[in-house]
Amino acid sequence: MTSYGGGYSRTSYGAQGGEDGGGFLGGSQQGSQSGGGKGYGDESLRPVTIKQLADWEEAFPGADVAIDGAPLTQVTIVGQVRAVNPQTTNITYRLDDGTATIDVKNWVDPERPDDSSPKFAQDQYVRVLGRLKSFNGKKHVGALFMRPIDDYNEVNYHLLEAAYVHLYLTKGPPGQQQAEAGAGQGAGAGGESMFVDGYGAGAATGMSGKLVGCSAKAQTMYNFLQNSPGGNEGVNVNVISSGSGLSVRDVLEAAYELLGQGLIYTTIDDETWALLESYG
Repeated sequence: MTSYGGGYSRTSYGAQGGEDGGGFLGGSQQGSQSGGGKGYGDESLRPVTIKQLADWEEAFPGADVAIDGAPLTQVTIVGQVRAVNPQTTNITYRLDDGTATIDVKNWVDPERPDDSSPKFAQDQYVRVLGRLKSFNGKKHVGALFMRPIDDYNEVNYHLLEAAYVHLYLTKGPPGQQQAEAGAGQGAGAGGESMFVDGYGAGAATGMSGKLVGCSAKAQTMYNFLQNSPGGNEGVNVNVISSGSGLSVRDVLEAAYELLGQGLIYTTIDDETWALLESYG
């Protein structure tokens, strides 16, 4: 287990060599320490959505990466391969996780001829451990490790964990949020996920006037959107379903209800929504 700071710890992602990548990722962390640079905490691995990486703006060339006010070097993303582009020095995979797309570069070892052949096919789901890079204003992830995903539950798990870490860093521990919202008011509503129970209680309290008469699933979707890093591009139906605990059908029904109330609007397509008030 590795701590992100503030008491939150992450789990293993199945990289080769043992927990958290074992010797491979651990070696890079030890190297930073021996070189007098950043410590182990600064080298910790963080789950993120591709949208979070796409939204990061480089203040100046070579600037340290920071998301949600927390510095990070190694990230893990999960997504579906949309394109494969073999090149002399690397194989570039275009990855899509439902929030955005980004190029992942898997560098070729010239001493290992088999590295030059793509290991992952189009439409395959993969997990990537690597570092966010920016060159001439274009971002990509330099892969330290890639592996296929055999169980789709891992995709849902990753989105849940990325959302949890985002909310943890921006709003504090769930218990703290419940206390500030009024001794856990609204927590424990049957069937709602921890993102709604832990972080949505305050949002639901603050927006009670607008949500009066709305169904429970519409309120769940609204609270999830309010606490998601979707920005003005909105959040896709699959991401909402994975993060809120609602089925895709329930999300669609909730969306029609919220659209009718004038609380959300569609963005890049008919299955991606954002809160109207946030950008109106």
